[in-house]
Amino acid sequence: MAWSSAQYLKFEDERTRPARDLLAQVPLETVERAYDLGCGPGNSTELLVARFGPDSVTGLDSDPNMLAAARSRLKGTRFVEADLETWQPPQPADLLYANAVFQWVPDHLTALARLMDGLRPGGVLAVQMPDNLQEPSHVAMEEAVEDGPWRARFKTKNPKRDPLPAPSAYFDRLAPKSSRLDVWQTVYNHPMAKADAVVEWMKGTGLRPYLDTAGLQHAPAFLEAYGARIRSLYRPMGDGRVLFRFPRLFVVAVRR
Repeated sequence: MAWSSAQYLKFEDERTRPARDLLAQVPLETVERAYDLGCGPGNSTELLVARFGPDSVTGLDSDPNMLAAARSRLKGTRFVEADLETWQPPQPADLLYANAVFQWVPDHLTALARLMDGLRPGGVLAVQMPDNLQEPSHVAMEEAVEDGPWRARFKTKNPKRDPLPAPSAYFDRLAPKSSRLDVWQTVYNHPMAKADAVVEWMKGTGLRPYLDTAGLQHAPAFLEAYGARIRSLYRPMGDGRVLFRFPRLFVVAVRR
């Protein structure tokens, strides 16, 4: 699945807000080794660099397009290509920070527990993930699957990601390794100019695997079917804008 840094950054302010909120809860004054896991185009890495300095921060991502954008944005920061299903810090880290990436990692609870072992005592694992599969933006994708001749392609390849586990599951897996563990949920309400802006947002993230599954031949029609549903689901407020509701899950764990 190919990603587009330009599409992702169309809503940079809104996408970066939970990254700021996550970093605000990291109880570290200084770090020697911090990693931005799934750094994307570098908007979250920029926050880490501003707080801890460029020499202490490394960005990781598996997508070359995202890494190219991040390197262009932060020329003095190190970025490397890596797969978070298997990656482990080469030396004990002070901070492993992950904004909106582990929802894509199969069995991410196991991956997070493994990464806790890569922290020094007192090091921090800080994670934020969308928790929005029940929102209209995602329900509409599943419904659009049945709207056209592309449905046969979805029978052999299911692009829907797994729902996040309950908060208790994170306590069960991470609390034995933690001296402090916080898990919380926040709902962001983003006012958007119109319903089509929700489509543009989703084209940068959750909609991409659906368009890839539909294939080049059907992707434009799938996108139109999806857009029609979004326009019916997100109705204008009094000022003409629509409200894009976006729940997210946060985890901050301090290693024993």
